[in-house]
Amino acid sequence: MNAEKTRKDGARALRMEGEMTIYRAAELRETLLASLDGVARLDIDLSSVTELDTAGVQLLIAAKKTAQARQQELHLVAHSAAVLEAFETLDLAACFGDPLVVS
Repeated sequence: MNAEKTRKDGARALRMEGEMTIYRAAELRETLLASLDGVARLDIDLSSVTELDTAGVQLLIAAKKTAQARQQELHLVAHSAAVLEAFETLDLAACFGDPLVVS
């Protein structure tokens, strides 16, 4: 289950929960793309992500590229230990351009 809310400044926050793996890739892709609709900025809270595999990383990269193509901002915030481990293993910290913040 993922939770989404729109803030007073018009930005949207999306909290990803559970595994971001190949087993949920189709579901998560729809969630990410729908969350980008109609907002100038989307913050993706990764504090409740328990596992991140390469499919999950690809989803995050695709969401970032989609946001850039639409001239929207997309930021990753509150990285869980699982996310940090995957980012360090794959050397992805600079890829997203967001500071790595541990939740």
